[in-house]
Amino acid sequence: MFTDKILSHFRDPHNAGELPDASHTSEVTNPVCGDVLRLAVRLEQGKIVAARFKAQGCVPAIACSSALTDMLVGKSLTEARKITPADVAAAIGGLPDASAHAAELCCDAIAALR
Repeated sequence: MFTDKILSHFRDPHNAGELPDASHTSEVTNPVCGDVLRLAVRLEQGKIVAARFKAQGCVPAIACSSALTDMLVGKSLTEARKITPADVAAAIGGLPDASAHAAELCCDAIAALR
């Protein structure tokens, strides 16, 4: 049902945990399924130099969050906010239609960064 890439990000998530010196954070919830994503980034000279996440939810939500942190490093906030759910899904090798909410949650977290 899930690709090897999804399972890899789920079993060994990249950049999981707190980012104590974060300059921007957000926390978003999918009210339908209950997934929660807390995203933290640190900007230096206008670019994201570190990204971390904490997530509670389904396998795709954790996998997408992991892939998202990889995608964010090196981007400005403006560039980060151009990431689409399709971009996140592609980064993990695609998502079943029933799991598209996981990629959307990631984009909601980017939009909510403050």
